[in-house]
Amino acid sequence: MVEYIEVSAKTVNEAITKACIDLGLTSEEIDYQVISEGNSGFLGFGIKPAQIRVCRKADLEAEARAIREAEEAEARRAAKEAEKAARAEKEKERKEANREKKNIDKKRNEKKKNNSNQPKEEVKPAPQPAKKERVVPQKTDEEIEQMKAAAETFLQGIFKSMDIHTDIVMNYDKEEGCLNVEFTGDDMGVLIGKRGQTLDSLQYLTSLVINKDNKDEYVRVKLDTEDYRRRRKETLENLAKNIAGKVKRTNKTVVLEPMNPYERRIIHSALQQNKNVETFSEGNEPYRHVVVKPVRNR
Repeated sequence: MVEYIEVSAKTVNEAITKACIDLGLTSEEIDYQVISEGNSGFLGFGIKPAQIRVCRKADLEAEARAIREAEEAEARRAAKEAEKAARAEKEKERKEANREKKNIDKKRNEKKKNNSNQPKEEVKPAPQPAKKERVVPQKTDEEIEQMKAAAETFLQGIFKSMDIHTDIVMNYDKEEGCLNVEFTGDDMGVLIGKRGQTLDSLQYLTSLVINKDNKDEYVRVKLDTEDYRRRRKETLENLAKNIAGKVKRTNKTVVLEPMNPYERRIIHSALQQNKNVETFSEGNEPYRHVVVKPVRNR
């Protein structure tokens, strides 16, 4: 808490000089507010001294720095909570998928058991349900502008708390139902973070903001800066090819570092045509990783 003192003198300048003497500081080292400029009166009547409110500039700067650090800490805490919520949601989906698979297997085994003593008859395979395609949100121009405004307000608030100055360019891809957001500035490495983790967290939080009122039509969000997404994709594709060469030479399985679902898909896609190796993912989020295994007996 900044401490202020009030100083009175005949004029504002004299009050400033007196405050400097009392605090042992120069005029460049203090910050003051004029409470009253005073009045010299007339013929000795109505004289009113000037009055100012003074504090140390260093105290003001320290308080501002403390507020900024608190806001940055809150932004980091919010990002961590969002990541935790995303991991919990993915784990819940995984458990539900496993439970559904067990129920299907149980019903299949019961059906086999019940039919084992029945006369065999020709059974036609049940038609497979068509793969459900993602519904692309149909947004009006007004809805798109509202969505952009919500995203920009949220992101600018985060950047202000982090003391980061950046320009934001947005465009909505109506065919893909995706809001593309591009950042430009002097220090974008801070927004990318280690292996893009900060950028991914901001992307997830922005997605929550613009989809909070959307129940059926989910709008995708893609955040990028300094062409990071494309460069990361190329890096992962080169990594996949190098790992595949190593697996082929050594005939040993290689386990890659944990990656998010988007990056794991890049590895799988890069090696799906490679006849010498096969890939699969194992582990639980956020430690799920890709395994590259040699194909034997071919």
